[in-house]
Amino acid sequence: MVLPAKAAELAALPRTHERDFEVSILMLPSSADRWPLVMKFLALRKAVFIDQMNWGLFHAEGVEFEQYDFIGVVYVVAHRGSEVLGGARLVRTDNRFGTGGITYSYMIRDACLGVLKNMPTALCEKAPPVAADIWELTRLVAIREQGVGEAILVASNRFLHLLSAKECLFLGSPAFMRMAKRMGFSPSPLGKTQSNVDGRFLAFSCEVIDPATVRDPEPVSGQDGFRPSHEKVGT
Repeated sequence: MVLPAKAAELAALPRTHERDFEVSILMLPSSADRWPLVMKFLALRKAVFIDQMNWGLFHAEGVEFEQYDFIGVVYVVAHRGSEVLGGARLVRTDNRFGTGGITYSYMIRDACLGVLKNMPTALCEKAPPVAADIWELTRLVAIREQGVGEAILVASNRFLHLLSAKECLFLGSPAFMRMAKRMGFSPSPLGKTQSNVDGRFLAFSCEVIDPATVRDPEPVSGQDGFRPSHEKVGT
């Protein structure tokens, strides 16, 4: 995936958050000096998805990674200094790459095409879009600290808005979509909620909106709250 030069410039800049942590946009080669944050994000994914939730994901040397973690991917990482609190992964939907004789694009589309083993194939009622101005956010994970998941979504929207992106697709639980609504987005389901042994899945889309209109509320407690460390957001 080749990103506009503007993306590399933006990725080099941290996104300071109003709480006592910041959210940084990271990608190679512009973020090489801060790449340890990405590695800690991959380690957090292993700690949550594999060690805590027992999902059968590939991992090695203490980190969880897969085919969608490649050069050119944009990582949105929340951190307090060098301590990583959470993160997510952004991939443009016109991405194409091959490995092991299989051509991949992005997670939601590949799941619908039956490319991803054990992932529901009925996530979308229509063919998932392919466009340079539409992105996908997956692998959202956060520790149990107030506002981390919301801050990651705020920073992701800001980054995509600066790139003139029009839309972002998400894969997560229904609670993820409720969080987006509370923050001022207008999420639209791409299909019905799907389930397997790992949990419930809902693919939905949101228009990228003016960052000034995004609300950054405190997380809601209880069953309707968004608890990223207990929600499936990827394979």
